[in-house]
Amino acid sequence: MKDLSGKVAVITGAGSGIGRALAVKLAEQGCHLAISDLNEVGLEQTRKMCETSVVDVRCYTLDVADKDAVYQHADQVEEDFGQVNLIFNNAGVALSVKLLEVDMKDFEWLMNIDFWGVVYGTQAFLPKLIASGEGHIINISSVFGMISVPKQGTYNAAKFAVRGYTEALRQELALENIPVNVSCVHPGGIQTDIARNARLGPNENRSFVDTSFDKLAMTKPSKAADIILKGVKANKSRIMVGPDAHAIHFLYRLLGSRYQSLTQLFAKKAFFNRCE
Repeated sequence: MKDLSGKVAVITGAGSGIGRALAVKLAEQGCHLAISDLNEVGLEQTRKMCETSVVDVRCYTLDVADKDAVYQHADQVEEDFGQVNLIFNNAGVALSVKLLEVDMKDFEWLMNIDFWGVVYGTQAFLPKLIASGEGHIINISSVFGMISVPKQGTYNAAKFAVRGYTEALRQELALENIPVNVSCVHPGGIQTDIARNARLGPNENRSFVDTSFDKLAMTKPSKAADIILKGVKANKSRIMVGPDAHAIHFLYRLLGSRYQSLTQLFAKKAFFNRCE
C-alpha cells in the first residue's frame, strides 16, 4: 500500500501521543480517518488537527477492552465510510509494579486493553480489510515485547503476547494469499503521557517513575508516526521505532536470553530499590 490517499484508516487511542500523530500524518496524505478514544476532549482536539477539505475525519468514543463495543465499532465504521483499509491498534496503558505486589485487578485491566484490545480490533476489522481488497493491520507492541525488565512484567506479558499473535497472523494470511498485510510495531521511549497515566504499585513513587521515563523517552510522536507509516508502505513485518528500539533489538539478537543480566544490573543501579 504505497499510496494512502483515499484510503480509510481506523486508529484507536487517537486522543493523544502516537495515535494523534498517526492521524495527523495520515490526514496530510489524504487518508480518511475513523479515530477513537475514551478521552473525548483529546479526540476532538485530534479531529481539529486533521481537518482538511478532502479528508473525512470521524470520532468514536470507544473502550477497546469491551469486545462487543469493538465489533459494533467495526460495523459502524464500515457503514460510515463504505470500506476499511488500515487498522492501527494503538490504544494502550501502563502499569509499574513488582509481580510479587501486583493487584490482579490491575493486571487484568492492563491485559484487557493492551492485549485483548489489540485482538478484538484485529478480529473485528479483519473481514472488512479482506473485503476492501487491500488491507493492512498495524498492531502496536513495544521494545518491552522484545525484552523483559523488572517492574514491567504485566506490560511485558501483554506486549510479548501482541508480538506473538501478530507475527502468527501475518504468516497465516500470507500462506492463504489473503490481501491483508500485517505489521508489528515496537516503539522505544516515545514522548507521550503513558507513564503519567500509568497505574503504580503500592511502593512506587509517581515523581520518580515520571522523571525516569522522561529521561528515556528519546523520540517525538511525530517522528514515531513517520517511521511507522514508512514501515507500513514497505510492508515490514517488524517496525522498530527510535534509536533505543534498534539498540535493544540488536542487544537481544546478540545476547539472546543473556540480556537479562544487563537489565538486572541496570534496574538495580537505576531504580529498583529507589521507588519505595
